Amino acid sequence: MLLEVKNICKSFHTGDYALDVLKNVSFQVERGDICTLLGPSGSGKSTLLNIIGGIETADKGSFYFDGMDIGGQSEKMLERYRRKRLGYVFQSYNLIPNLTLKENIESGAYLSDEPLDIDDLLHTLGLWERQDQLPSQLSGGEQQRTAIGRAVVKNPDLLLCDEPTGALDYKTSKEILALLEKVNQKYACTMMIVTHNEAIQGMADQIIRLHDGAIRSDEKNMNKQRAAAITW
Repeated sequence: MLLEVKNICKSFHTGDYALDVLKNVSFQVERGDICTLLGPSGSGKSTLLNIIGGIETADKGSFYFDGMDIGGQSEKMLERYRRKRLGYVFQSYNLIPNLTLKENIESGAYLSDEPLDIDDLLHTLGLWERQDQLPSQLSGGEQQRTAIGRAVVKNPDLLLCDEPTGALDYKTSKEILALLEKVNQKYACTMMIVTHNEAIQGMADQIIRLHDGAIRSDEKNMNKQRAAAITW
């Protein structure tokens, strides 16, 4: 097991009003699995991902990463956890505009003690021929592939993906999902994919549904599909 979340609670306060965003959330994620986190807007998906990512802190509860109590760590240790153990992929690509595609990926490698081979990764990503292009010269799909490369080159234990296909068209979304599947298989990278797209659950090993800050269901996918077979 890589990740264990126990009774996580989180509220946001405005004056005397408190909004309970997460309510006693508990689950486990096995090492090497793809886990989808599904739920409507406002269900607490991104807040939960931020807590797992060490960006936000829970009000109550705890979570363990590879046996380590993350909530009990100092800010210095949390920074190391974020830099060395995690990769992040967001809906927005956040590439550095004056760096080439390869240089953007290399910026992630500098954060790692054991980065992946960049040339091999460029071939895996299908970006070898585009490595000298600037972000402005790339399509949306190529920019997202670059963002995935920057996150994966760190050789992270866990890749956190927040709506990674949200800004892409259908064809490009399918290509990105196939790429995430390939990265999971080739590099044994555990993934948590936050999405509102119900179809993406088909490629997951584990499917967690959030509703109104609480887990509605948590189940293993007994009919896992290849990313190429998913349609919506």
